[in-house]
Amino acid sequence: MPSRHRKRRRALQVLFSWDARGQAPEHAVSVEEALAAFYDNLCSEESDLPAARDDFVERLVRAAVSRREEIDRSISKHAEHWRIERMPAVDRNILRLAIAEMLNEQTPAAVVIDEALELARRFSSEESVHFINAVLDAVRKDLGAAPS
Repeated sequence: MPSRHRKRRRALQVLFSWDARGQAPEHAVSVEEALAAFYDNLCSEESDLPAARDDFVERLVRAAVSRREEIDRSISKHAEHWRIERMPAVDRNILRLAIAEMLNEQTPAAVVIDEALELARRFSSEESVHFINAVLDAVRKDLGAAPS
């Protein structure tokens, strides 16, 4: 079973794919199609057997998509001088994923933020790490979550 960190990375991959395809309406896919495509690709990359679906990955992705408008408002509120559609796609989706986890899971906010920063270090830039940290810390305060 993959670690929670790897599961978050997988959820980010699904969310990024879903978001990228949604930018061109003629190629837009549902969250279910994005999840199915991810598992199909995972199966072909890792083995010939169908990839086991992961409840945590799917919960995070579905929460980020179903609450996207609320999450995007929260991001916009704390992302000074950045419109959400102009943010780098990976940063936007790391933020969505982390906020979805803060809203829908029992994971301590500090863990969620640390994991988001690790994703940013791996997939984005050092500037993005600072930006994501600032936005998520402000969202955490809005949600009344303890810094832990």
